[in-house]
Amino acid sequence: MKVNSAADFGLMIRKRRKELGYTQGYIAEYTGLSASFISNLENGKETAEIGKAIYLCNLLGMDITVCNRGE
Repeated sequence: MKVNSAADFGLMIRKRRKELGYTQGYIAEYTGLSASFISNLENGKETAEIGKAIYLCNLLGMDITVCNRGE
């Protein structure tokens, strides 16, 4: 899926978390991230910290690729 907004990114995180059968609470406990951070990220809050978001993606087995449009 192409990500064009914080909301798109959050939907992808939520989808992957649910595919793995994890709750927000479980991930919060395992990572030390707050459940409210995970919720905000999944709901597309634009002020989410990018470092934590990348960490969570890696934890969920997701890759993030950034490339020039059209490539």
